[in-house]
Formats: sequence, structure tokens, C-alpha cells
Amino acid sequence: MSALDTEPFPRFALFSAGALVAASLIGTAAVRLVRTSAPQAPAAMSAEALPVASLDLRFKDQPDGSIRITRAADDGLAGTVHPDEGGFIRGVMRGLARDRISRHIGEEPPFRLSLSGDGQLTLLDTATGRLIDLESFGQGNRASFFDLLRPQLTREATATVSVQRGVQGDATPKTIATF
Repeated sequence: MSALDTEPFPRFALFSAGALVAASLIGTAAVRLVRTSAPQAPAAMSAEALPVASLDLRFKDQPDGSIRITRAADDGLAGTVHPDEGGFIRGVMRGLARDRISRHIGEEPPFRLSLSGDGQLTLLDTATGRLIDLESFGQGNRASFFDLLRPQLTREATATVSVQRGVQGDATPKTIATF
């Protein structure tokens, strides 16, 4: 026989546990009630946030281990990632492909690479809606995708966006292209 069989469970511990559960439920309910409406979209986007260039692309693995990147509009070659190159592009596309496979989506829908007036570069999976902000991976990785978009840039984009990239071992960014 244990002490619990002969003595009642301490009331303070029971009340404390009950109060903790009640506070958790009340807190959760309050947050849910306050956040019932969907986030509001801004009334108007700033001119810097609007896309100045975009390109729909398809990525196709080749038998030799390379990746063929084509423009969705005309199936023209936009670039090639050779077998021992482009680790960042390979990693990003592998993750997006895994997401498509899990949703039973083929490789036909294109990916949209977009550059905004403020220099933000994003990759959108048009099939799943997944958006990747390429800025968050550093300038070198961003540049690997930016190079695919470079031929698409218009004169307006050329005047608006300045792209800078740091040189390894040098803390001072070097301008590699001004658009």
C-alpha cells in the first residue's frame, strides 16, 4: 500500500494543475478570437515592390547529371547547370521537386523567377504557390538565379535596380551589374 491510498492527493497540486490548464485554454481562445480575420493586404504596393522583370522557367534533369533550364514561353534554353556545379540551384529545385512529388504534381507547371524594383529576387512554384525569397541565402546564391533572369531585364529595370555582390575575402561589396 502506498501513501496515496491512505492520504489524499495534495489539493494545492490539483488546483495548480487545473489553473494551468484553464489559463492555457483561456489564452488560446483569446488569441483565436483576436485573430479571426485574415490579414489585410496593403491598399497599394510601393513602386519598389512591384516586379520589374519575371521569367517562367522549367528545370529538367538530364541523363548526364546536368540540369537543363528552359523558358516556359518558348522552350528556349535559359541556362544549364553542369553536373559538378550549381549546388544552390540544385538544392532549391530538389526541395521544390520533392514538394511537387508529394502532391502528385508533374514537372510541366513552370517556376516564376521575379525581380522587384527594390532588388528582391523571388522564385515562385506556380503549381504549389510556394514562394522562396532568394535574398535570404546571400548574394552569391542569389546571383546564381539572377544570372538566369539577366537577359530578360528591360531598360526600365536597368535604370531601377543595382545588384551588388561581395567578393570572397573582401568585406567591401563590388558592383557586378547595374540595371
